[in-house]
Amino acid sequence: MKDANGKWDKSKLVSRYVTEGAKSAPHRAYYYAMGLTEEEIHQPLVGVATCWNEAAPCNIALGRQAQSVKRGVSENFGTPREFTTITVTDGIAMGHEGMRSSLVSREVIADSVELTMRGHCYDALVGLAGCDKSLPAMMMVMLRLNVPSVFMYGGSILPGKFRGEDVTIIDVFEGVGKHATGKFSDDDLKEMECAACPSAGACGGQFTANTMACVSEAIGLALPNSAGAPAPYESRDEYAAASGAAVMNLIEKNIRPRDIVTRKSLENAATIVSATGGSTNAALHLPAMAHECGIDFDLHDVAEIFKKTPYITDLKPGGRYVSKDLYDVGGIGVVLKELLDGGYIHGDCMTVTGKTLAENLADVKFPEDQDVVRRLSNPIHPTGGVVGLRGNLATEGAIVKIAGLEELVFEGPARVFECEEDCYKAVLEFAYKEGDVLVIRNEGPKGGPGMREMLSTTAALYGQDVGGKVALITDGRFSGGTRGFCIGHVGPEAAVGGVIGLLQDGDIIRIDAEQGTLDVKLSDEELAERRIHWQPRKHNYQSGALYKYAQLVGSAEKGAVTHPGANAETHVFVDL
Repeated sequence: MKDANGKWDKSKLVSRYVTEGAKSAPHRAYYYAMGLTEEEIHQPLVGVATCWNEAAPCNIALGRQAQSVKRGVSENFGTPREFTTITVTDGIAMGHEGMRSSLVSREVIADSVELTMRGHCYDALVGLAGCDKSLPAMMMVMLRLNVPSVFMYGGSILPGKFRGEDVTIIDVFEGVGKHATGKFSDDDLKEMECAACPSAGACGGQFTANTMACVSEAIGLALPNSAGAPAPYESRDEYAAASGAAVMNLIEKNIRPRDIVTRKSLENAATIVSATGGSTNAALHLPAMAHECGIDFDLHDVAEIFKKTPYITDLKPGGRYVSKDLYDVGGIGVVLKELLDGGYIHGDCMTVTGKTLAENLADVKFPEDQDVVRRLSNPIHPTGGVVGLRGNLATEGAIVKIAGLEELVFEGPARVFECEEDCYKAVLEFAYKEGDVLVIRNEGPKGGPGMREMLSTTAALYGQDVGGKVALITDGRFSGGTRGFCIGHVGPEAAVGGVIGLLQDGDIIRIDAEQGTLDVKLSDEELAERRIHWQPRKHNYQSGALYKYAQLVGSAEKGAVTHPGANAETHVFVDL
């Protein structure tokens, strides 16, 4: 896209609408007001979108890293334009009404970046994200706009130390359960909460943020090894500068996100989730990303990949290590190279380096004398750390994280709760029995609305040492930090008449994570009779953002998306 004199030819770049010709004089006046030179105005305009805020440690390093991205863009003859968007940080939103905002924020982040890019006619995008939903949101909008784009993760938090052991925020949530049982005193809990989060960065285990960070490299939208270094490390700034340089190369070569994200690369992404025992939330986010580029890739497609992928990375919450430990032994590339050599991923997928995934991994060597990453010949478990389920209780599917579980089959009587708060109260009061299947309904995308995570409840159960003795199912979802026999994403959800909405106390539920089934022992006739008398539960959100979300959102099976996606497009922004 440069002419013979090395000048940028903007005839096919969307920024021409605000920088070129007499008609753009008023627009250029605004850029002169911000100190840009004539040369800078006529270079490609690159949006540098961050989720910087002071909501949580996940995001506070992003502003620093954005400056390095801008340096990389400028040094390669582009003009960076920094802007920010929101986040909702799950760890703070957890366990109360605030969690309804979490999944909704994914759509708001993607929409707000889209609108900023469209409104100002930026030619390319570097997106920096730190917490949970901000990672898939940034990748979704890259695919939606299809402008040359590079994703960069802000990095994980350093592990905390509590009485000589590494701890994460999940240990604090589980500490609440220990406190309820009397195993933790007030002083114990205080000591842990003060030690668990010692730096900037996202939660340190293989929870949602680090899971989607792994996805960013596996799917090809992030530079190799850029997702690994903890947030405080200064090396992140060099990865940031390299990301800025990379996006300029993509502009010149006209390599776009939809050239990178294909059916094959989505399969690679699901594979890395499974191999690392990643968050069940990936089963929402990968279909949503696929939706943005018109690829049919739903929960069941993700589950099929999980079913055949060995679990080889010993990371919390099911394992022993944190993200920093993986980085110290070579990073995500080590896992990818082992999977590539074993034939589990497609090496011919294009990436933001302009090279294929296999080319990026060519020099990666498997580190010996470590046990963070296993060889495929010696997996932690022969199938993935996450399993899809289906049956008469979940005809649209459900999902469970089996990493760390000793038993994969559970059968017991239902104990039904109409919302998370009711169940959490019962758990703290020990108003349940071992062998129960706790059912939390009306927490789906529509019924919540917002599809809340149930970490407070599941962590309390684990803190009470009943993680494998009680099961929990919900049409809501779980934190990436959840462990135990916890089944989420049950669909259809209660709000649209799913079977989970028909359950009664005492119904026998069978969960089989070996066979991939989730059933209630009721006949079709009995379910039909109950459906005659069923009435949807009305929620309290009859106006505002959550109301709008409830009107638009689709099923968890398809990624809980809120618009028709690429298959309904009549234009692509970058080609305007």
